[in-house]
Amino acid sequence: MAFVWFALAAAITVFAAIKLSNYADVLSTKTSMGGLLVGTLLLAGATSLPEVTTSVSAVLIGNPDIAIGNVVGSNMFNLFIFACFDLAYRRHHLLELAGRNHLYTAGTGFVLMAVTYLSLLFRPEWGVFGVGLDSIVLVVLYAIGMVIVGRVSKSGSPAPAVPVSDTAVTSDEDDGITVRRAVIGFSLAALLIMGAGTVLSIMGDRIAVITGLGSSFVGSFLIAATTSLPEAVSVYVALRAKNVNLALGSILGSNMFNMLIIFISDLFYRDGQVLFMADPSHQITALVVMALSAILLLAIARKKTASHAAYIVPSVLIVIGYFVASYLMFQG
Repeated sequence: MAFVWFALAAAITVFAAIKLSNYADVLSTKTSMGGLLVGTLLLAGATSLPEVTTSVSAVLIGNPDIAIGNVVGSNMFNLFIFACFDLAYRRHHLLELAGRNHLYTAGTGFVLMAVTYLSLLFRPEWGVFGVGLDSIVLVVLYAIGMVIVGRVSKSGSPAPAVPVSDTAVTSDEDDGITVRRAVIGFSLAALLIMGAGTVLSIMGDRIAVITGLGSSFVGSFLIAATTSLPEAVSVYVALRAKNVNLALGSILGSNMFNMLIIFISDLFYRDGQVLFMADPSHQITALVVMALSAILLLAIARKKTASHAAYIVPSVLIVIGYFVASYLMFQG
């Protein structure tokens, strides 16, 4: 029965994510915020709600491994998602169409993951009122990163101008949704995703016991992949709407927001600092995420490539890295 409820919650998550993405596209095109800010702030935060409810629910039932595995694994799966879409639409060179301002978001995500990796490696026990000092550092760095992204989105250079035919991954007709309706619909879909995320965490804990795979593996891959379904749907819908900045911003912003979830989980976990209590095997996933993030950073920063074969190299490396990490975690 646990598998049935898990699948049902996953289906609801996908449905809500489609609605979220449609409303986010309306907000990015009909307001002054733009795809970078809407993707990094609103859509990324909303699509990360399953991770929030999943991780908080996990620590409340005394399973910090699912909480940390869900966060770190989701970041890795998010990079895998965009790499897959980038390969599918390789002729459009998506990363070359996106604004270079995404470098700030990608860089902040890399730093946040580096702090998490170092914490998992050296396992400091320092805390303030039961919350790990490492978690507090993540909040401070996240806030600094969001301030920088907010300023860059308003004053930074826009995405490179290209003909419509070059950016049109697929076409999508304007459905006439108003900004007010988009805000209301976005909020309702976000609430629906939160509820589904809670079910995912509880059922994931049961599946870990039933299958004997362990909380680290289940959290890092099964639950992480499922709670990242909204990001996958968001990228697809954004690309259908020819909004590359929204697609990339939702992935990179989600990876930033996911690191904030570690602090939120720490607030609810009363048996110690959540990163200190997490299994050391999460170091593997965190290290892989850092490597894949570095590859994506270089891909965004590089100059235009002359051929499709040269362009797809970073995305191919990301896909390979994801499967290598999956194998190592399964063996471990």
